[in-house]
Amino acid sequence: MPRAPRNVPRTPPAACSNACPPRCHHASLLPLPRCSRLLPPPPLLAPSSSPRRWETAVMAPRWKSGDGRRRLLLLLCCCLLAFPCHAQVTNVSHRSDQAIHSFVGTYGINYGRIADNLPPPEDVVRLLKLARIRNVKIYDADHKVLDAFRGSGLNLVVAIPNEFLKDMAANPSKAMDWLNENVQPYYPSTRIVGITVGNEVLGGGDTGLAEALVGAVVNVHDALRMLRLDRKIELSTPHSEAVFANSYPPSSCVFRDDLMVYLRPLLDFFSKTGAPFYVNAYPFLAYMSDPSHIDINYALFKPNSGIVDPKTNLHYDNMFEAQLDAAYFALEAAGYPGMEVRVAETGWASAGDATEAGAGMVNAVTYNRNLRKRLFLRKGTPYRPDRVAKAYIFALFNENLKPGPTTERHYGLFKPDGSVSINIGLKGLVASSAAAPPPPSLMAFKRVRAWGWIVQYAAVLLPCTLIFLALAT
Repeated sequence: MPRAPRNVPRTPPAACSNACPPRCHHASLLPLPRCSRLLPPPPLLAPSSSPRRWETAVMAPRWKSGDGRRRLLLLLCCCLLAFPCHAQVTNVSHRSDQAIHSFVGTYGINYGRIADNLPPPEDVVRLLKLARIRNVKIYDADHKVLDAFRGSGLNLVVAIPNEFLKDMAANPSKAMDWLNENVQPYYPSTRIVGITVGNEVLGGGDTGLAEALVGAVVNVHDALRMLRLDRKIELSTPHSEAVFANSYPPSSCVFRDDLMVYLRPLLDFFSKTGAPFYVNAYPFLAYMSDPSHIDINYALFKPNSGIVDPKTNLHYDNMFEAQLDAAYFALEAAGYPGMEVRVAETGWASAGDATEAGAGMVNAVTYNRNLRKRLFLRKGTPYRPDRVAKAYIFALFNENLKPGPTTERHYGLFKPDGSVSINIGLKGLVASSAAAPPPPSLMAFKRVRAWGWIVQYAAVLLPCTLIFLALAT
């Protein structure tokens, strides 16, 4: 649920930096061991016809001494040509990379359903496949949704709502009952890859709920372990920006002291299970809270001068990356430098009240389109370049029954009839004027990705060809 942040960065006006694409590393050829063998001394032959000259002859082997090694090298080159490397070498030094793969790629979406006019879940599955969105997060465990996702191949994260946490913390059998009702009958035909325990519990002012969070998480994990699902289904809880005492500049970000009594055991537990730290990051809400001091281009990924963190000297040309690194700095300050940060929610409202600065279709299209392009680069942040940024977009649909200001009902990429609301180049169930072809820049970006494997193949082919020619001469 979007919520205004406590602290927001103040930024000057503008200019952007270029991102470097990830590189693919290929294995190099190792030198082959030398082989030698002793040959018998050459026999003496009769004198030749030339006066006063004797000849010696050696029984020469069929190959020259270097031919065997050359032929083996040629064989290895042929193997490289037949099986080129297309995959990137990933960093597996962190436990969370080795544990549960709950997120495919870098782009996911939140499927909220506080509405009375949404399409049936079966149509939603078809929409998600048309849009090529494979990671989906819901806010409950509705059985109609779980049934519709059977056999779809889509990754689904289900949720235990806040109202269940106190009972689950007090009674471990409640956690097992919930799993037996909402996970066991559907897994694995419905690809449930994660469970979120509560949403934005800490920093919300409900002390009783905050005290129950860790107990509920532990009991759900114990129940998953008894079902032998603890290494197949990731357990996590999303946080709002309210858990931070401050977030500007990113290097100064720390957790609130009054929340550490709850955060410390929670982070200890997740560091053992390898779960990421999920945060709801909204540059839109930061801008809306202080539009006179924040450059909107900085919030929208548009060209701007950005900010430079005075402590690290790192440059940030967009607020999204600054918010991610702020969370990384807070985790490091708390003693968890190896924990991954993922974005559980981010988005921009396409409409709002007169008092909600920045809300509107143009900005919503700009933010969501630029965010999608940024995530598809598959790169990290200035402070954590080895950690690929991953995010769930908020939201799939406009939800007409959500309470609060107008923005709450206008985050959806799609309208309830399945047509496009915020056009970022995705296909909808119904054609609409908003679903125009993607801009040339996005189409060019897709072409680069589609032809990327040819570049990787050429990178192997060229040196192997040169080696082949060198050895053949």
